[in-house]
Amino acid sequence: MHVKKGDTVRVLTGKDKGKTGTIVRALPKEDRVVVDGVAIVKRHRKGVQGEVGRIVERPRPIHVSNVQKV
Repeated sequence: MHVKKGDTVRVLTGKDKGKTGTIVRALPKEDRVVVDGVAIVKRHRKGVQGEVGRIVERPRPIHVSNVQKV
């Protein structure tokens, strides 16, 4: 992989094209990276033991070929 954790990258394709962010996590076996603030998805969490359910936003992994080191 041409990038590693902590690098600043720009997204080249997809709905977040042109956005920049830092790599939070690298997944070399899958050729994917998790970029902070890019490719955010919403997950609905069910409440357990009296807690209230909520919607959690978290970044999803994107393929390493879709990012460019800045």
